[in-house]
Amino acid sequence: MGRIIAVANQKGGVGKTTTTVNLAATLAEKGKKILAVDIDPQGNTTRGLGINKKKVHSEGKTIYELILDQIEVGECILEDVYENLSVIPADVDLAGAEVELIGRENSSYILKKVLTSIRDDYDFIIIDCPPSLSVLTVNALTAADSILVPIQCEFFALEGLSQLMYTINLIQKKLNPNLVIDGIVFTMFDARTNLSLQVVEEVKNQLRKTNIYQTIIPRNVRLGEAPSHGLPINLYDSGSKGAESYRLLADEVIKRGI
Repeated sequence: MGRIIAVANQKGGVGKTTTTVNLAATLAEKGKKILAVDIDPQGNTTRGLGINKKKVHSEGKTIYELILDQIEVGECILEDVYENLSVIPADVDLAGAEVELIGRENSSYILKKVLTSIRDDYDFIIIDCPPSLSVLTVNALTAADSILVPIQCEFFALEGLSQLMYTINLIQKKLNPNLVIDGIVFTMFDARTNLSLQVVEEVKNQLRKTNIYQTIIPRNVRLGEAPSHGLPINLYDSGSKGAESYRLLADEVIKRGI
């Protein structure tokens, strides 16, 4: 049975999409069968994996149509976008789903129902969540087995983290009692600055009972360039520090085996 991981943080700009794209790609590189699910209306995971958003929009085969029961799940999965890596894409239409799902019975369980039907087809299903607490994020956390939380090594690193933990507790109590925190991963780390080191220590002190991945993702120019080419970092620059870091993170995720 495949493991469903939601990559979530209610604060934007923390490397959430970068982590989704590159963790999915490096897990696939290691021979794992992966489904990346883009549930962020910005569609950055979709674009970052080289998918033409205009094309999937015109075909009406995105996560938006899926959660509104307009298509079946098999119709919107883009199989083997890269070897072992398939994608359910998103586009801006998804923003309208928030309103359209209001009042719908069991609206928090829509994504869970969909992914449960296909989870045996994959080793990992990785969901890129919006940077907010919304119906879409609640759906992702209700569907997931665990949450991976990227935290950037910058001054406002802890901003919103307490709210995220509160949200996770609510989801556990009300919707998904089996949900666990897979771990915290530090991103945008700059070894030249004391600030990055201070942020790491501060988060470790505040979250002593939470798993924190040993792998730290560096601030890396090649990581920043890769999305504009529609490639994950392991294909854009396989020998870069960013690629090596995400391979190490993939190894840790596999070993966690939650």
